[in-house]
Amino acid sequence: MEKMDKEAETKNEEELPWYRTLTPYKLYVLLILLVTYLLNQLDRYMLAISSKAMAQEIHFGDKACMKNSSVSDSALGGIKCEKLTSEYSCRNATNNQTHDSGICYYDYNGQGLEYQIVAGPAFTVIYTFGGIFISYIAEKYNRKAMLAICLMFWSVMTLLTGFVKEYWQLVILRFGLGFGESGCGPFAVSILTDYFTPETRGFALGIYNWGIYFGYSMSYAFGNFVSLANINGQGWRWTFILSGIPGILVGVLMLFTLKEPERKQDPLNLSGSAFERLGKTLRNFCSPSLLLICLAGSIRNASGYVFAYNTQLYFTQIGQTPEQIGKYLSWIPLVGGSFSVLLGGFISDRLVRRLGLYSRILVIGVSLLIAAPFAAGTLYFDPPGAYFFQIPTYIFGEMWVGITLAVVVELVPSEIKTTAVAAYLFIISNIGGNANLLVPPLAQHFESQHYSKSDSLRYTLFCMYAGPFVFCIPVYFLSMFVLKRDYKRAQETPYLEMEEECPEKNSATT
Repeated sequence: MEKMDKEAETKNEEELPWYRTLTPYKLYVLLILLVTYLLNQLDRYMLAISSKAMAQEIHFGDKACMKNSSVSDSALGGIKCEKLTSEYSCRNATNNQTHDSGICYYDYNGQGLEYQIVAGPAFTVIYTFGGIFISYIAEKYNRKAMLAICLMFWSVMTLLTGFVKEYWQLVILRFGLGFGESGCGPFAVSILTDYFTPETRGFALGIYNWGIYFGYSMSYAFGNFVSLANINGQGWRWTFILSGIPGILVGVLMLFTLKEPERKQDPLNLSGSAFERLGKTLRNFCSPSLLLICLAGSIRNASGYVFAYNTQLYFTQIGQTPEQIGKYLSWIPLVGGSFSVLLGGFISDRLVRRLGLYSRILVIGVSLLIAAPFAAGTLYFDPPGAYFFQIPTYIFGEMWVGITLAVVVELVPSEIKTTAVAAYLFIISNIGGNANLLVPPLAQHFESQHYSKSDSLRYTLFCMYAGPFVFCIPVYFLSMFVLKRDYKRAQETPYLEMEEECPEKNSATT
């Protein structure tokens, strides 16, 4: 009887207009998961904003000649500190030799291989492998409780980062942060998939992915303005302490107020070991459409990771102060990115009802093509024009995030959606998240051609940030040729398995 009531409720929900299915409680769940993802991104990218001050205090990475922030532009006398390539030329640029009073000073600049390691592999490797492991738990156990535990764990890792004294401590805490954050995507997307209907799933995932831009924008506010406030004389350390505390509180709230949703899958497919689910997931990911989507997502994700972890460093090297960077980037990713994923989800949800799954890929390709020249303009023009070019870059260039997740969950059988999301994130994060390791050798190559450090980083970002916007488009479009066949196969898979497992029952029915 209870099963029949649930089936009737599901049927009635499917017959309602899409906006009538958005109940207040579902929107509350969406809000809590949005805040969770916000904290996920805030804690992750705090390193990118604080790397220079952190490197100068605990000593890691490269050194370079830099302008003293206390010196006015008029006092420079035409000297370009960032153009001075050696410690000797930097220290002899003026008669003032000290860090405190000199026009130029030579110190750790927050870049280099050691920085890219903690930004990339130290976080990404455990983040991606942890996501696969955690997704198995999500198929069997309470996803809401596990997500709350992950949130509180990574928040503690963030808080402790404010107390590091050595580079190795930072590496260990980044490992811990990666493991905790690895549960966010699989758990949250799985919960949203079961709470929202196919007609509103793109909308829900779009709102959820606002967290990327809320958190990323807040990292500039925290990383720059809290550091400048220099609370208790500890500068950057309080940015990690203050960003870590809210996650502990939200985790407790989640435990007591969120309900575990009913899993929308065939009960005959709930059984099976982790290895069986892994095998099923791998078989699905061997389909041409998912392989192409993962490749395209990896290329685009590499662009995002590289720019996110080098934006502050790039604008600092071209002469921008923390106040100027925080003034613009504390709101541009938030406004542009949030509007982008919402618009992309809304457009793809409306088109998918008329044109089918092809329309989601079409929206991704067209939006990236529009965004590409604006991404290049960010690097070509000087501030403030460079900042304003980021607005259309975000509006058009971030639609792919939520739409691609919607495509992935539609291309796999319902009982492995959580594992499929984790596998997708595993692939694009391992490739994209470790692309930062290419930044130091590329920058060194340009430096060997007698470019300054700032110009070398600029040209590196042309290759690693603006370029992938274009490179991934043909890969996305290629997936359209095999999308329909793979989608049909995914929808039929559970029933084919049922026929194999219950031949007597099916023959009797026939």
